[in-house]
Amino acid sequence: MSADLLAPLMFVGALLLIFTGYPVAFALGGTALLFAGIGVEAGMLSWTLLQAMPSRLFGIMSNFVLLAVPFFIFMGTMLEKSRLAEDLLTTIGQLFGALRGGLAIAVVFVGALLAAATGVVGASVVAMGLISMPVMLRYGYSEELSSGVITASGTLGQIIPPSIVLIVLADQLGISVGDLFLGALVPGVALASLYAIYAGGVALAWPEAAPALPEEARDMAPTRLLRRVLLVMLPPLVLILLVLGSIFAGVATPTEAGALGAVGAMALAAANGRLSLEALRETMDETMRLTSMVMFLLVGSTAFSLIFRGLGGDFWIEGLLTNLPGGVIGFLLIANLTIFLLGFFIDFFEIAFIIIPLLKAPAAQVLPPEFGATADAALVWFGVMVGMNLQTSFLTPPFGFALFYLRGVAPEEVATTQIYRGAVPFIAIQVVGLLLLMLYPELVTWAL
Repeated sequence: MSADLLAPLMFVGALLLIFTGYPVAFALGGTALLFAGIGVEAGMLSWTLLQAMPSRLFGIMSNFVLLAVPFFIFMGTMLEKSRLAEDLLTTIGQLFGALRGGLAIAVVFVGALLAAATGVVGASVVAMGLISMPVMLRYGYSEELSSGVITASGTLGQIIPPSIVLIVLADQLGISVGDLFLGALVPGVALASLYAIYAGGVALAWPEAAPALPEEARDMAPTRLLRRVLLVMLPPLVLILLVLGSIFAGVATPTEAGALGAVGAMALAAANGRLSLEALRETMDETMRLTSMVMFLLVGSTAFSLIFRGLGGDFWIEGLLTNLPGGVIGFLLIANLTIFLLGFFIDFFEIAFIIIPLLKAPAAQVLPPEFGATADAALVWFGVMVGMNLQTSFLTPPFGFALFYLRGVAPEEVATTQIYRGAVPFIAIQVVGLLLLMLYPELVTWAL
């Protein structure tokens, strides 16, 4: 076997194992050990290379930035388990209910808030599917619009800070989490605004698909509604602003801000009489499960990366991507297409740990000269673009994860094909957003 073929074969072998459904962390680690043995026999590697693995694992465990992941997961899960997210959706539904399409706009608004509070797509889609879809269907909303607006709004957790995926991307790209959060703020809010505009447009063009709530459903007097809005919306908004503001102002690191968010979420639950032992136990269980998954993926991808680079894989990838026809446009098209297609089959954590380290060097080499920015600013722009790309793949039939999340909690009368059809207009909106992001990097780099 030619030594030049080992790195490509290792990459393909890992993907084949992943596509068979084998756990990704073990597929990466197992592939690394197998090709380490092959590389030693081929004379391309020495077993001493594996001695670097313990120090790399110690580096992972002592990475202060990654501590932000469990804190933000805890913060979002606590808001969900204590039913504060449900209160938000109910209240905002009452606020916008008098408008045609008001419930859909409320779902987008709450989706953006949940994205800023949770950063986890699955939690947002499931919460809004359970809470809002039965209400939307009861008052005459079409199944397609209801499904589309819930799945699309739920995926905003990918791009609106403090997103878990942005923390992981920042770590893998070697850039500041605060810079990536700041860069993603305008694209995330703009995308949520486009969703709301589309929902309003559907309500104007097809009133029967998105009617206003009947008067009997809007049972709150204006003064009572105002009081409820202040009591229900203001505390989570203040918490989110404190968390993000402390990061943007440089007062706290993302990890410290995440710890503040976790404590703040418990304080909000306690203030509303919802801080029970059961809610706390469920929150800790979910946090432990998701954090353990991330850590195992990181260990497996670290072993894979070590052997892959030892076999010259990083030079193979860099040569492949930097010598494409079309220069930077060719690189962006291939990189985005690869991420988009892989997003059909594997989770965003897995893409972040497998693909992004391979794209980092070509991106740092190709992108900065194109728009006269520093390497860090170019990588921030690239990271935001990857986040939005992954968000698009969450919605794409037939494998979009957000579609599966909603299918699991949607009422039986909602057909799977209706969920798929409902997602299509929002996929188009996200593609437009991705193209605008590629054409106008200053949407991200304005504050860097």
